[in-house]
Amino acid sequence: SVQLVESGGGSVQAGRSLRLSCTAPGLTSDSCAVAWYRQAAGNQHEWVSSINVDDSTKYSGSVKGRFTLSQDKATDTVYLQMNNLTPEDTAMYFCRKCTGCVGDNCLTGHWGQGTQVTVSS
Repeated sequence: SVQLVESGGGSVQAGRSLRLSCTAPGLTSDSCAVAWYRQAAGNQHEWVSSINVDDSTKYSGSVKGRFTLSQDKATDTVYLQMNNLTPEDTAMYFCRKCTGCVGDNCLTGHWGQGTQVTVSS
């Protein structure tokens, strides 16, 4: 099985930044896309952002303009730079290596264990 390792979460005050990392063997070279999701307590998984093999990126409306997704193909690492964080960004963040994509949708893939982001006001 593929083991994705996420890191970079933590507790910060509103307005600060965090950078999440996700790495796994073949994360960028053996996937159709890499996506980040988040899940706040009591809520469902929410798609946050995706990066495709051609480096094109997409963002949800709630993070667009504040979050930036990038990938380092040499190290099979994907980075989610999160700026101007708000308490509404508080959630467990999950990385997903997409192995089956249709258009912009990640249909199948492998999940990481998640990293907690907590933003206080």
